[in-house]
Amino acid sequence: MTIAIEPGSGANAPLEKIALETYVPPARPSLVGLSRAEIAERLGEIGVAPAQRKMRVQQLWHWIYVRGAAHFGEMTSISKEMRSQLEAHFTVARPEVVAEQTSSDGTRKWLLRLPSGDAVEKAHEVECVYIPETDRGTLCVSSQVGCTLNCSFCHTGTQRLVRNLTAGEIVGQVMVARDRLNDWADRDTPTGSRLVTNVVMMGMGEPLYNFEAVRDALLIVSDNEGIGISRRRITLSTSGVVPNIIRTGEEIGVMLAISLHAVRDELRDELVPLNRKYPIQQLLQACRDYPGASNARRITFEYVMLKGVNDSLDDAKLLVKLLKGIPAKINLIPFNPWPGTRYECSDWEQIEKFSEYIFNAGYSSPVRTPRGRDILAACGQLKSETEKLSARERQALRAMAMTD
Repeated sequence: MTIAIEPGSGANAPLEKIALETYVPPARPSLVGLSRAEIAERLGEIGVAPAQRKMRVQQLWHWIYVRGAAHFGEMTSISKEMRSQLEAHFTVARPEVVAEQTSSDGTRKWLLRLPSGDAVEKAHEVECVYIPETDRGTLCVSSQVGCTLNCSFCHTGTQRLVRNLTAGEIVGQVMVARDRLNDWADRDTPTGSRLVTNVVMMGMGEPLYNFEAVRDALLIVSDNEGIGISRRRITLSTSGVVPNIIRTGEEIGVMLAISLHAVRDELRDELVPLNRKYPIQQLLQACRDYPGASNARRITFEYVMLKGVNDSLDDAKLLVKLLKGIPAKINLIPFNPWPGTRYECSDWEQIEKFSEYIFNAGYSSPVRTPRGRDILAACGQLKSETEKLSARERQALRAMAMTD
């Protein structure tokens, strides 16, 4: 089966959407997501003496990011007078959890409410997903309400772009997961070790179109005196915003994943319209130049398997040829259908042939096991409250997703 390119979609879609809103801070802003220097500056604004600021910042940082304090009242090493002063001006709020779902395979999904900057608009909602495995626990985090891009196979790409998330709203997703899993450093877990061990920027949005906030958030998440998740356990996935790929390596230093999905420009123009701005050769050159890339720090290339579209052995051969010289591994992702999509998942036999060819060429080529299908936790199926599926659509999607 071959999928035809439809007029008005894919290759004809606009490259990028414009955000409908910008973030408007609340009257009492949260300290979550601020750097140490920014917290010190805020303390100065409320009259904390310069000689005290460094100590106060260290105290706050420990309580917020090591012990997960949700209120200043919990911070018992800080005087009552200072706690009252902090309470009058700030919060340590994270996004509000409005719904939680747990899959039959243990995957957990949280629907998080964020404030709108428009008095007419209802609050915005994003989702983050926790995926437990035997050797790790991975949290999938969002960077935008909606998405800048229009990838034709991705459900999130059908949404409008409402706004970028702040650094605090990105860090807040990790903190929500630790709250709900009781996973802070001073608390016992069922396994005796941390439950959230890995973070992937693979939720709603294109992280590199919200670079500064994503950078600031991930530097906090990886801070050894706070949340403390190693940069080698943090992966940022991009559809190919070439100018910010090198910046990611230089300014954040996390692992890189590329949503590739096609090996020919004419097809990638359809699947990932951003390719018209940054074609495959430019994207792969940025990967070759990525700071720190090595066999120990390989770049992951994500490749969604679409029946009759990108799953031939010729595609596999060209993929191997294109990636020559790049320390890489290739994640093959069985496509999860959603209502209205014109794509189908490749047959399992074809996925195995594709994977075998890549493996024999010397590349790791795991087939990503779909997780959380019964709670719509798949990539590209993260939907905001304003664009929720109807009950009938949800039933149809579950039925399709549960059929291998």
